[in-house]
Amino acid sequence: MKVSLKFRFYPDELQKEMLARTFGCVRLVYNEMLQLRTDSFKAGVSVNYNASSRALTALKKTPEKAFLNEVSCVPLQQSLRHLQTAFTNFFAKRAAYPAFKRKHGGQAAEFTAGGFRWKPEDKSLTIAKLGRLDVRWSREFTSHPTTVTITKDPSGRYFVTLCLDEVVQALPKTGDEVGIDLGVIHLATLSTGERIANPRHTNRRAQKLARLQRVLARRKDGSGRWQRQRQKVARCHARIADARKDHLDKVTTDLVRRFDVIALKDLHVRSMVRDRRFARTVSDAGLGTFRTMVEYKARWYGKEVRVADRFFPSSKRCSACGHVHPTLRVDTRKFACEKCGVVHDREVNAAKNICEFTAVGQTVKARGEKVRPSQASARGGTSRRNVNPPSASAEMECQVHDG
Repeated sequence: MKVSLKFRFYPDELQKEMLARTFGCVRLVYNEMLQLRTDSFKAGVSVNYNASSRALTALKKTPEKAFLNEVSCVPLQQSLRHLQTAFTNFFAKRAAYPAFKRKHGGQAAEFTAGGFRWKPEDKSLTIAKLGRLDVRWSREFTSHPTTVTITKDPSGRYFVTLCLDEVVQALPKTGDEVGIDLGVIHLATLSTGERIANPRHTNRRAQKLARLQRVLARRKDGSGRWQRQRQKVARCHARIADARKDHLDKVTTDLVRRFDVIALKDLHVRSMVRDRRFARTVSDAGLGTFRTMVEYKARWYGKEVRVADRFFPSSKRCSACGHVHPTLRVDTRKFACEKCGVVHDREVNAAKNICEFTAVGQTVKARGEKVRPSQASARGGTSRRNVNPPSASAEMECQVHDG
């Protein structure tokens, strides 16, 4: 199955300079072609991938953009394919209209098989126009990379992501099932009564982050001091994100190892973060990431994930008799069923209901949810097939950081 492994690497000064030029050229090509397609659409002319590719060839021949020939042509061509994918998702109503790439923020350049060379005997990864990379190989793998993506995060760290076809061994069956109620007071409450704490990583570094941002606000935009302070703020955010991901990775891996069937509730996290009173708390908990990790690890290790309907009253329903309490307040943590008299803990009761609800096959889609369109390319798609087609089994993504 498809696996993406992400490793930290440390470029030298010459490689940093070439990477900066490569990132800039990739960003320029993407933005120029996006502007071209936008203007052409307003003029009533359709521009597809092939037309964009011809426009890129013409752009390289102009004296003003001759520097595009100084970097590898592979990531420039890949940026056109990424733009085509962005428009395909937009017209299929899976994403918003493509946005211009910014200079300050995460940067990426993707290299296909023609742009790199991999030697498994000494773990040597050589990139066109860059040379050999000093990678911290924190995880073993056996297959040959199909694509290599070099990224730079806002904090200034460099990573290399390899797309691989790996054989993953399924975990032994335990015969256990569990329902999980996600929240912000406790990250997860299991139907077994176990609770997983919410570490609240942002709160731990809130004072330091606020102090760094106040200093940044006093700096002149674009100045050298502003750039250095911006990177300090980005490093603080990176520490928070890394701590959150590390905790979620450990929790979800433990759950997948212990249970054969994991039942979750379909939460509309996008709507939850729109409420400014709870946006930071919900985002800090990483509820959407939790579900994503559980799902791909379950596919990886041969386990099953069941998702209950978003509008199923898991908290208001009595897990003993099935009676629904429509007037149950949100701040009520314990209640007694008015029909059978059983006293329930709100989160444990919800987890039991989710487990029971999905066990009988009630994993229906949320009300009003549309079926995702097929991945067929839109009119004017790329002129070549995807270099990383999904394998026969479920597609998998696993990112490993080595700091």
